[in-house]
Amino acid sequence: MNGIDKKAARRSLAPLAALVLTAAAAAFWQTPARSAEDAVVIPPPVLDEKAAGGTEKAIFAGGCFWGVQGVFQHVKGVSKAVSGYAGGSAEHAVYEVVGTGRTGHAESVEITYDPSKVTYGQLLQVYFSVAHNPTQLNYQGPDQGTQYRSTIFAENDEQKKIAESYIAQLDKAKVFSKPIVTTLETGKTFYPAEDYHQDFLTLNPTYPYIVYNDLPKIENLKALFPALYSEKPVLVLASSKS
Repeated sequence: MNGIDKKAARRSLAPLAALVLTAAAAAFWQTPARSAEDAVVIPPPVLDEKAAGGTEKAIFAGGCFWGVQGVFQHVKGVSKAVSGYAGGSAEHAVYEVVGTGRTGHAESVEITYDPSKVTYGQLLQVYFSVAHNPTQLNYQGPDQGTQYRSTIFAENDEQKKIAESYIAQLDKAKVFSKPIVTTLETGKTFYPAEDYHQDFLTLNPTYPYIVYNDLPKIENLKALFPALYSEKPVLVLASSKS
């Protein structure tokens, strides 16, 4: 086929491809929740912070930030969950650059929460049980690279102590089939991601990646932590426009 014929062929196939993609997305949406990673029932942390008023922040990395953000946006006591980058410098906090895996950044989520309603330890329980698989080193599901690593960016010594204690507790209990590879990093700055990454799960519920990898996490949160589950998510873009 010459160049003109190839272009014509691509144009004629485009509507069919779009139809197939739409049908696939619809099939995903109508199929009972099933994902590449199942949630794991784990005990709450023995060591936790004391419930107090005010707000605190927690930063977690565990694969693509779309799903992690989506999970914590449905947790009661969380007032904001922002997708972004942590671990590297400000100049490299750009999606395309972070995607090279050479910036030190990890796709992360900064969570603002009320410890009188949900404690840091409870957030960690959701993080390890529902939000990601903490036994996968430098990858999560289909996403490969250090930018998808499992990391807790502790905001202070207390968070670091609680996270270290909980990892040791879970490893000792052997609740996972493999050792936890989650790392702890301190003194790192969080940089919000581009607007088009914010609220991605809520805004794109039929996107195949979201349907297969992330929507089941929301169902698992609802099933495993009914007392913490909030049907209405707290959205970044909605709050920034209000």
